[in-house]
Amino acid sequence: MRRRSFIKGAGFVAAATTVAAPAIAQTNPKITWRLTSSYPKSLETLFGISSQLSARIAELTDGNFQIQVFAPGEIVPGLQALDAVQNGTVECAHTLSSFYVGKNPAFAFDTALPFGLNTRQHISWLYYGGGRELVSNFMKQYNVHSIPAGNTGAQMGGWYRKEINGLDDLKGLKMRIAGLGGNIMARLGVIPQQIAGGDIYAALEKGTIDAVEFSGPFDDEKLGFNKVAPYYYAPGWWEGTANVTLIVNLDQWNALPKAYQAALECASSETMSHCLAKYDAKNPDALYRLAANGAQLRNFPQEVLEAAFKESRAYYEEIAASNPDFKTFYDQWLPYWQKEQVWFRFAELPFDALTSSHAQTR
Repeated sequence: MRRRSFIKGAGFVAAATTVAAPAIAQTNPKITWRLTSSYPKSLETLFGISSQLSARIAELTDGNFQIQVFAPGEIVPGLQALDAVQNGTVECAHTLSSFYVGKNPAFAFDTALPFGLNTRQHISWLYYGGGRELVSNFMKQYNVHSIPAGNTGAQMGGWYRKEINGLDDLKGLKMRIAGLGGNIMARLGVIPQQIAGGDIYAALEKGTIDAVEFSGPFDDEKLGFNKVAPYYYAPGWWEGTANVTLIVNLDQWNALPKAYQAALECASSETMSHCLAKYDAKNPDALYRLAANGAQLRNFPQEVLEAAFKESRAYYEEIAASNPDFKTFYDQWLPYWQKEQVWFRFAELPFDALTSSHAQTR
């Protein structure tokens, strides 16, 4: 009797297992996405975060969620990443939202505003200052979902064929510069050009442009700008931080299982941490190498910085007066920026100033 009961029970367990297996499989479907990057393969950090994200997603989902990574030009050009995601040509992209300020200047808030928040402040605004909610609501207009997924930290002010000694040296200067920074530089007399990363060196070498800003020493060294334009300026006031975004087609995001959405958020956060850490580790050595190879390090004249700051604030007020999206961001962002400056000036900046002044002592 007991033996028959056991056999019946075992049969019930086997049957239950057979029924349950498909249900479990359905919660972890096999999904393959394509990701297009706005960065050439030569930029091992900015392009590399896409490969890192892909590997982590596969690990977190037991290989069921695969993301194939493509360089600019393999599917679409680097500056068409948003369009490709928006219309469903690809499911997602690693890009800089500020590349698309021509569509709407409010895109800049996701990346950085000139003379805006630094990296820590920007991340805090996104996650604890209401920034992500604002960005998410804005991005829905373009049929995309956005996730912070990388950051370069503060960038350099670019490479110039001639020294910049004052505002007069900016007049008529043809410069590759993206985002709102280019529009502010235009108010100072610069002729801004927007050129994808992989095409910049050729334009600089041919004399199509006189100057270029891109990122920082580690990336700039790889692109060889110092071979053509020897003067290397700081700071890159238009990008005191640069948040790299994973943009996802909104329909694809909404159809993604919740567990996969969580995995994508976690992996993206991890890529941001690694991206920042790598730049902080690699930029100092690259700066030393560039200087040793003839790069002339310069700081922008105070006259230029003060004029640019003044123009930036006037420009933001003008945009906010005519663009409701920008105004929604700016009215919320500006008080946060002001509050953060008070705290950092009181605690962070004095510490950094003291320690940096003693950097050559033991």
